[in-house]
Amino acid sequence: MTIADLLQILRKHLVSAIISFVVVFAAVAAVTFIMPPKYTATAEVFATYTGQSGQEQSTNDMSSGTNYLNTQIKTYPELVKTESVLQPVINDLGLDMTTADLANVVTATNPTNTFMVDISAEVGDPQQAADIANSVAKNLSNQISSDLYSTDGGKSPIKLSVVQKAQVPTGQSSPNIPLYLAAGLVLGVIVAVGVALLKDILNTKVDTTDDVREITHASSLGTVPSATILDDSRPVVVAQPAGSEAEEFRRIRTNLSFLTTTATNDRGRLLVITSTDPSEGKTTVSSNVAVALAEEGKSVLLIDADLRHPSVAHKLGIEGHVGLSHVLSRQASPADVIQKYWKQNLHIMPAGKRPANASILLNSDIMKEMVEQALTQYNYVIIDTAPLSVASDATVFGRMAGGLVLVTGKGVVEKKELEGTAQALKTAEVPILGFIFNFADPKKIHSKNYYYYYYEDGNKRSSRKESRSRKK
Repeated sequence: MTIADLLQILRKHLVSAIISFVVVFAAVAAVTFIMPPKYTATAEVFATYTGQSGQEQSTNDMSSGTNYLNTQIKTYPELVKTESVLQPVINDLGLDMTTADLANVVTATNPTNTFMVDISAEVGDPQQAADIANSVAKNLSNQISSDLYSTDGGKSPIKLSVVQKAQVPTGQSSPNIPLYLAAGLVLGVIVAVGVALLKDILNTKVDTTDDVREITHASSLGTVPSATILDDSRPVVVAQPAGSEAEEFRRIRTNLSFLTTTATNDRGRLLVITSTDPSEGKTTVSSNVAVALAEEGKSVLLIDADLRHPSVAHKLGIEGHVGLSHVLSRQASPADVIQKYWKQNLHIMPAGKRPANASILLNSDIMKEMVEQALTQYNYVIIDTAPLSVASDATVFGRMAGGLVLVTGKGVVEKKELEGTAQALKTAEVPILGFIFNFADPKKIHSKNYYYYYYEDGNKRSSRKESRSRKK
């Protein structure tokens, strides 16, 4: 995975990443400021070898003493935590704690290659921290200098001297607010990236236009929001021409005019519209695109070529018992089954009854001749065909048109299915001319825009885009 891929994933799941970052950082900040402050004071003692008699020693004795001191001083950090050192500290200072409790707040270290022992105490009271550190240093010195540490019952050969008393600290040692907040910042970023990656891995369905663009390597022709008005039997351009949804289809209409198709000077454009799976809204899109093109004054023929599951007639609320299947089986002519809808320049050819041999009929010469003839009579011939997961009819029509338009529904199709569709079309040498993303979140589409529509009376009226959250 490249950095560009990671940034793309973060952009897709930006809201989740931001929420995760804020939660983690806020939690760390809360813990940091809630934790009671602690103060650390440190005293230093110095160890010397005096010998058994305390008199001047020879060179050999001093060498042996130094080795002995090196060995003994390494044990002092642990000796500090013993009861023999800490109990007198508790008694001297009148501390309300056990030796185990005191051992938890006292630490001792022996800096490398020195005869020094640093004794530190960390508690919530700065004065008490200094008192504990100094008392421990004094009692450790007393213990080391006592007869208990003599090798022959005489005076101890090692002497500890307090060379630096602990001072009352002026600032807290814990929590380290800048360090904790910096750690929270880093942890928040890590969690945010992790959440974005996890959501991307777990989300197997197409969720954004970036998903479709990445998989199909095609351009977006438009984004259709999820809106209840699209469930109406009338296309949005007819039912609510000043609405934002109607404007989205006008945007798609404009983008479709730039597609490279089989159109010539004496022929219309053939648009094949399909989807990977059923329920992605291809019929709704096809119907609304046809109406949007007719609104512009283009002559349009919409053919319902999904003979396995006819839906155009039902979608538009027209008679659909007689249609394409009757033409292909030579039971009727195109003129007999074509119906006018809304305007004189918009014609609809329903699918008709469901035949048993749909593939044979759609791949017949009659179908090809009918399409060729229609292209000489209409500016646009739109074929709404079966989903590619159901049949390969779209591939056949796509070869005739020089490509097809793919409708992809948000949260409907699996990414692997869409990859399979793209690969199958590539193998069949049928390019995806562009895709239309359906069921998108209306709040993310051109918010705060005003759209203007000219009615037939010549008056211009504006309609502010309204967000709708319900999905088709």
